[in-house]
Amino acid sequence: MTEQQLLECITLNPKVMVGKPVIKGTRLTVAYVLNLLAHGETAAEILEEYQGLAPEDIQACLLFATKSLANTTFVPLLEPT
Repeated sequence: MTEQQLLECITLNPKVMVGKPVIKGTRLTVAYVLNLLAHGETAAEILEEYQGLAPEDIQACLLFATKSLANTTFVPLLEPT
């Protein structure tokens, strides 16, 4: 799947989940999937729990997050000691 095809798996609609990015055809937000991954769930476990998902959907969430953060500048909140 191309990068563009992956990004097309993610939709934004103000009528679905208050406009948060979701996996097309679901009410699963990108943030929810990323949070599952961040807390140790594997892609296989997520796919088993949400059987309508494909591996590409999880890959699309990661790509969407990467693209969303690409032009973000991070500023440290505290000086290193």
